[in-house]
Amino acid sequence: MKRIILTSLVVLAFATTAMAQTGREIAQKVKDRPDGDTRQSELVMKLINKRGAVRERKLISYSIDVGKGKKDRKSIMFFQYPGDVKGTGFLTWDYDDPDKDDDKWLYLPAMKKTRRISGSSAKQDYFMGSDFTYDDMGSRNVDEDTHKLLGEEDLGGHRCWKLESTPKDGRDVYSKKIAWIRQDCLIPITVEYYDKMGKLHRRLELSEIRKVDGVWTAQKMEMSNVQTGHKTVLELRNVQFDRPLDESKFSVSVLEKGSLQ
Repeated sequence: MKRIILTSLVVLAFATTAMAQTGREIAQKVKDRPDGDTRQSELVMKLINKRGAVRERKLISYSIDVGKGKKDRKSIMFFQYPGDVKGTGFLTWDYDDPDKDDDKWLYLPAMKKTRRISGSSAKQDYFMGSDFTYDDMGSRNVDEDTHKLLGEEDLGGHRCWKLESTPKDGRDVYSKKIAWIRQDCLIPITVEYYDKMGKLHRRLELSEIRKVDGVWTAQKMEMSNVQTGHKTVLELRNVQFDRPLDESKFSVSVLEKGSLQ
């Protein structure tokens, strides 16, 4: 009986310790997942309306970790196809400080004008007609949200943490999001975004997850607006990590040139 009681206490202690791993700690693990100091890739963006009509765009993207402890991130991307968006560029400076708004700029070559994306616009406006907000296209500080571990579930044959995150900033387009995070690679494979009324608004699904240059990478992302029937698919190609990049290139002047080269 003593052995049974002792075993039960050990199991209970283990379970308590596992649950004691807070939602914030899991969110921090996801944030700290190794992904190199630099990243570059080619992207194919497909905009699909509720009737199934597809518009395709091609981009090239670069990002670099900077600052103290390399906790800040600068990213720049350029549209290459089709002609009506070619040369359009998007530059972000993501700060790890949750009290500091990220800097974002969108360059529109047809107007020869660079638009500064404000904090409220970044959180509510959608990027170039896609189902991703400007904020979705950047990096997010863990403490911009309050995190709650809802438990563990199996999804797609993988053991996942189920994590609920509620934004602290009321400007966000959603009231909360629920993510299923693969425990083996720390990549969320499904994320549900709920609107201000508490109804499911968008669903993000990440797939084709494999190691590239030793880094776990999701090479396909599909964001669906379940309320409108519109969706956006992002496919990553020729992904590369830790290739030399010059931080000075991540600037508005380079953005307006339409190319990092």
